[in-house]
Amino acid sequence: MAENITTDIPEQGQLVEVRRRRYVVNDVAGSALPGSVLATVVGKPQHLVSLTSVDDDGLGEELQVIWELEPGARAFDPLALPQPAGFDAPPRLDAFLDAVRWGAATSADVRALQAPFRSGIEIEDYQLDPLVRSLQMPRVNLLIADDVGLGKTIEAGLVAQELLIRYRARRILIVCPASLQIQWRDQMRDKFGLEFRIVDSTLMKTLRRERGIHVNPWTHSPRLITSIDYLKRDRPMRFFREALPAEGEPAYPRRFDLMIVDEAHNVAPAGRGRYAVDSLRTSAIRTLSPHFEHKLFLTATPHNGYAESFSALLELLDNQRFARGIPPDRAVLQSVMVRRLKTELPPNWDGAPRFPQRKLEAIEVAYSADERQAHDWLQ
Repeated sequence: MAENITTDIPEQGQLVEVRRRRYVVNDVAGSALPGSVLATVVGKPQHLVSLTSVDDDGLGEELQVIWELEPGARAFDPLALPQPAGFDAPPRLDAFLDAVRWGAATSADVRALQAPFRSGIEIEDYQLDPLVRSLQMPRVNLLIADDVGLGKTIEAGLVAQELLIRYRARRILIVCPASLQIQWRDQMRDKFGLEFRIVDSTLMKTLRRERGIHVNPWTHSPRLITSIDYLKRDRPMRFFREALPAEGEPAYPRRFDLMIVDEAHNVAPAGRGRYAVDSLRTSAIRTLSPHFEHKLFLTATPHNGYAESFSALLELLDNQRFARGIPPDRAVLQSVMVRRLKTELPPNWDGAPRFPQRKLEAIEVAYSADERQAHDWLQ
C-alpha cells in the first residue's frame, strides 16, 4: 500500500520523517504567544514537536523540533499504515511463526546455546568455555586471557551474540587499539552478522553534518567500536558523560549493556613497587565501566609483573569482587578469568596437534667489516 504523506501538524503517536530519519511523535505543544504577536514575529503559529526515533541505528533517540521551521519534515497518514486487525497471507504468517520459534532462545536454559549455530565460523571446542561461563553469570564480568592465536575475538563475538539473542544486551561498545578497529568491524560483520560503526573524528564530522551539531556519537547506534586513544580525549569523554543520566536521575537500568576491551593490558595502570598510577587510558575505562552491565576484557598478557597493576585491572573489570592493592583470592579469580596456553590444550580427536610446534634454531650471520664498524658507531 502506498504511503500518504502530508506536511500538516502531526498528532501524538503519528509516524513522521525528520532529517531523513523516521520518528514517532510523543507530544505536540503549540506556541503560547498571542496570535497578534505571532503574526508580527513569524507570520503563523509554531509547534514544538517531541519525537522518538524508530530507526534501527538510532532506536530510542529523542529529538525536539519546531515543525514549521524544520525543512523537509513530513508526516505519514495513519490511514495508510497496515491495519493490525487484518489478516496476512498464509505464507507470510508461516514465515513469521518460524521466525518467532527460531528466535525464542530461553534465558532460563543455559545449555541451549544459540550463537555457535548462528555464526559463520568453524568453532573449536575450547572456544565455548567463555560462552558457557558467561551464561552462568548474572552479570558477565570475564577476563579472557588465552594465549595468542587461540581466538579471543571469536570467543568475545560468541558471548556478544548470545547476549543479544537472549535480550540480555543491546548496546555494545568495543574498545581496542586504533590499528584493530577495522579488523573488529569486519570480523563482527562477516562472522557474526553484527554491524558495528567506528566512532572517530571522521564519523563525528559526518554526524554533525547530517544530523546537526547536537548529535551524540555514543547514542547514534547501538553497536559501536572506538579506539582507547580516541576515547581518552576530553571531547569524546565529554560527549559520553552527556549520554549518562543527569544528576538526580536514576542510574539503573544502565544506559549501556556490554563493553569489550581488547588488549586490556593497555588500560592497566603502570605499576612500580607498591603503587600503580592511573594513565589517561585507565581513567577513561574507569569512567565508563560503572555504566555497563556486562564487561569482557581480552588480553594475552594479563599480568605485567606488578601485583598492584594487576589488581587495579581486576578492579576495572569487577569492583565488587576485587580492589586495587589487595591480592585477589585465587578461587574468585578463577571464576572470572579464562587462561589457556597452546601447550596446555589437548590434541585434536585424531591425535594431530592443534598448532605447529615451534623449533628454535640459532643461525649465525657473518658481518662484513663495514657492517661491524657501523654497529660500533651506533653503540
